[in-house]
Amino acid sequence: MPKRYGQPCPVAKSLEFLGERWTLLVIRDLLSGPQRFQDLLASLEGIAPNVLSERLKVLEERGVVVREFYSEHPPRAAYALTPRGRELGVVIGALAVWGTRHVHPQSALVHDDCDAALELRYYCPKCDRRVSGRTVHLHTKRSAPARATVRRRSAPARATVRRRAAAR
Repeated sequence: MPKRYGQPCPVAKSLEFLGERWTLLVIRDLLSGPQRFQDLLASLEGIAPNVLSERLKVLEERGVVVREFYSEHPPRAAYALTPRGRELGVVIGALAVWGTRHVHPQSALVHDDCDAALELRYYCPKCDRRVSGRTVHLHTKRSAPARATVRRRSAPARATVRRRAAAR
């Protein structure tokens, strides 16, 4: 059963389906390309088949994974990330960089060309430059506020309010 945080926050809303155990690891393994169910089961040591099946089902429902049949008899499918799912590569990369710094320092996420450890930075496409994390914030689009119903006071009530105000 997915966790419900009940918060109007994109992090909380994302974690409601991405935060389940094994989900990000399934996505991590699919970043290298389409995988068959058995390949995922083998690469994710310790995951139960029913759990993998459930994670793939939820990811497919959310448009993160697509199932592609390569055999009809018996039915066999490979799983691949959709463009929406491939966008999570940045999230997986950010977790990998953070993890190498703070919980698993014996590994590093490195650049293929030069073998240097990677860093993650914020980039503003409007300004065409990198920006500091101290200069960013989450902007929430708010819906138009509901119009308040204004009740007009009766003439005698308005007169009473004016007398009280004048007496002060």
